[in-house]
Amino acid sequence: MRGKQMLVAVCFLAGTATAAAPPNIAFGKWLAAEWRVGAAEQTTVMLKVRALYVNGRLREYTLGEPHSVTDRLFVVRRAYRLNDLLPGEKSTLPRWRWQRGGWLLVNRATGNVAELRLPEFDAYHSAASWFRDYVAYCGVSENGGKLFAVVAQLGRKKAVLRKELGLARSGELPDSECSPPEWQRAPVRVLFEPTGGEKLMFEVRGHEAGPVIEEEDEP
Repeated sequence: MRGKQMLVAVCFLAGTATAAAPPNIAFGKWLAAEWRVGAAEQTTVMLKVRALYVNGRLREYTLGEPHSVTDRLFVVRRAYRLNDLLPGEKSTLPRWRWQRGGWLLVNRATGNVAELRLPEFDAYHSAASWFRDYVAYCGVSENGGKLFAVVAQLGRKKAVLRKELGLARSGELPDSECSPPEWQRAPVRVLFEPTGGEKLMFEVRGHEAGPVIEEEDEP
């Protein structure tokens, strides 16, 4: 009887240790990848991509360095391969082409990898800048006609800031609508600089944001 109790205790402890073990999250080696851009896709942009593994299993390909949001969560840009084979082309193998995607949210404690749904984020034109759990970028409307200054926060569906900046230029090169916004702390502010437009600064206060109005010096 005592031997059975000890066996049950050992199995329970082993199961607890296994459940408590954190997942092994690792990045692979950097690889050079060609990204064809422009209306005629005749311009080549070289990307550096690497694989994201969870417990030795390939989950996604990624771009750039990750941003740690908390000690448990980090975000990283996604890259993926798209089959460019036309119907009727005689080939038994896919014709893979690299594309730049959105952002992934990775949980270090659980190993969960989820794609973020950022409002009006355009994988081709939007250059994102992260600070804490906020991300700022120039978003593009679904029809591609309007440009927006957007600040989103993890865990919230509605954008903290959504300010129309005017008509989108629809430039052929990636990130041509707006340079990556610049963050400041204490107070938390973010500066947008759309191409061919005026610089705009907003102050972020929790779940809302407003324009920063510079006071004129008294004579």
